Amino acid sequence: MAQAVRSEIDKNDPGRGLDLRKLGMWTFLGSEVFFFGALIVTHLAMRGTSTPAYPAPNPRELFGNNVLTSILAFVLLLSSLTMVLALDAVRSNKTKLFRIWLGATIVCGLFFLGGQVYEFNHIIHEGVTIKNSMFGSTFFTMTGFHGTHVFVGVIWLTSILISSFRNPSRYNSGNYIAIEMGGLYWHFVDLVWVAIFTLVYLI
Repeated sequence: MAQAVRSEIDKNDPGRGLDLRKLGMWTFLGSEVFFFGALIVTHLAMRGTSTPAYPAPNPRELFGNNVLTSILAFVLLLSSLTMVLALDAVRSNKTKLFRIWLGATIVCGLFFLGGQVYEFNHIIHEGVTIKNSMFGSTFFTMTGFHGTHVFVGVIWLTSILISSFRNPSRYNSGNYIAIEMGGLYWHFVDLVWVAIFTLVYLI
């Protein structure tokens, strides 16, 4: 009886079907938009600031022809596609395919992190550090926070992949909210890099 009444209420009030976990994730991502927006704007405003001891570097000379960052941007965009395919696979109860695509997403994330570490070493070797210029301070802060977000995403998706092996029936067409939320976070991280790549590296 109680279940019948609850079903009738849910049918007459669609708003009750809203998953609070997804609402929380969207709220979090909304706040992250302002956070990264502030970091990007600060870098663009301060990147030309110089001191007699440490003149501001020329971004075009520092980044070269942007081959590495272009590859990293492509890899992250590719990882968004593999994340979509992973979610589609779990919705279709294709567990093996889901694991393959999720694993591919994780590998793309690790490749990006490796590329970012390589770029950081190159920039530091060129004499730009977080301490000796506003360019270095704002650049490393902005890209460092983004890299941290990618790392968190990799850990999150890896934990999902491991749990799918420990409990093969855990994720299926009736239970994929954790994967959907992980996908939302991952797509956001990818979009942030597209913004950074366009506004910081290309302009």
